[in-house]
Amino acid sequence: MSINEKVMAALAGVGVPVRFQHYSGDAQTYITFFTYLDRPAGYADDRELGTGNYVQVDVWSKKDYGKLVEAVHKKMLAAGFVKQSFYDLYEEELKIYHKAMRFLKEV
Repeated sequence: MSINEKVMAALAGVGVPVRFQHYSGDAQTYITFFTYLDRPAGYADDRELGTGNYVQVDVWSKKDYGKLVEAVHKKMLAAGFVKQSFYDLYEEELKIYHKAMRFLKEV
């Protein structure tokens, strides 16, 4: 299963559209995600033992998204992702609230 499939599976049933990189629908609240870093997670005998997949999940909303952010956080942790950092943003040009949530999944 690819890292994108793992994110999609983790966020299944969250109640809003979830898309890789770009959402072009009409929903006022939605989620996009992407991998911002993919790097080795250890070596032995000059071989890569695993991969660290660093994923950013972005929650976008015109209204309060607090409960959705909590649900996303819990679902990602339950799927074995590790929290790295979260950022609250407001995209002035789009007039939309934006929560950037970064996670790590080693495979």
